[in-house]
Amino acid sequence: MTMVNFSLNGKIALVTGASRGIGEAIAITLAEYGAHVILVSRKIDGLNTVAEKIKALGGKATSIVCHTGNMGQIKALFDEIKSKFGRLDILINNAATNPYFGEMLGADEGIWDKTNDVNLKGPFFMIQYAAKLMMESGGGSVVNVASVNGVRPAPFQGIYSITKAGLISMTKAYAKELATKNIRVNALLPGLTETKFAAALLENEMIYNYALQQIPMGRHGQPSEMAGAVLYLVSDAASFTTGACIPCDGGNLV
Repeated sequence: MTMVNFSLNGKIALVTGASRGIGEAIAITLAEYGAHVILVSRKIDGLNTVAEKIKALGGKATSIVCHTGNMGQIKALFDEIKSKFGRLDILINNAATNPYFGEMLGADEGIWDKTNDVNLKGPFFMIQYAAKLMMESGGGSVVNVASVNGVRPAPFQGIYSITKAGLISMTKAYAKELATKNIRVNALLPGLTETKFAAALLENEMIYNYALQQIPMGRHGQPSEMAGAVLYLVSDAASFTTGACIPCDGGNLV
């Protein structure tokens, strides 16, 4: 019997939003399984901290600054990747923003535009650029980090939830289009997870207690608990898996 292969030896993996939280956990795990990880975020200091952690564990990492809501910076990012590495095998679209917490009736155009630029426009064109580069070397794998909110909108997070629903739909649309090009596209749907991004929810006792009531396991998740699902999706273990949207949510969507 052949053992399931989770090895990523020789792979080049790009992780956005990699300076902390879920992105950091995913990047470290991919590196531990053999990938050379390209760490991307808007600020270099956080990226370098994660890169040092990876190198201390014997892994390989490169930090590149890029605002994934900016088309010029996305193009420059992929120009640099092609110049330095000549290929890309894995893309993790993890970068996201949630600049507004409140009723949608109170949101202005700037909030709408910022949330959509980072959570939808960015991932769309990141996949477009990545897929063209992946095709040059025979294929690859993409994982979009969406959210359970994309399936069940959360109170006072309407715009964020809308963008995550769009990202789930984008995952399925790209999965169909890229399947014949040997590029698999899947999504991770985290539930409430202990990150700086979710601090406002975790630190508000009333909101946190309400959230826990929706989670059968009765607790929030840790970033490290998201990484295993991503490892499966980008590895050969998931060679027949595309268009899947996997919740890691303690049973929230059950």
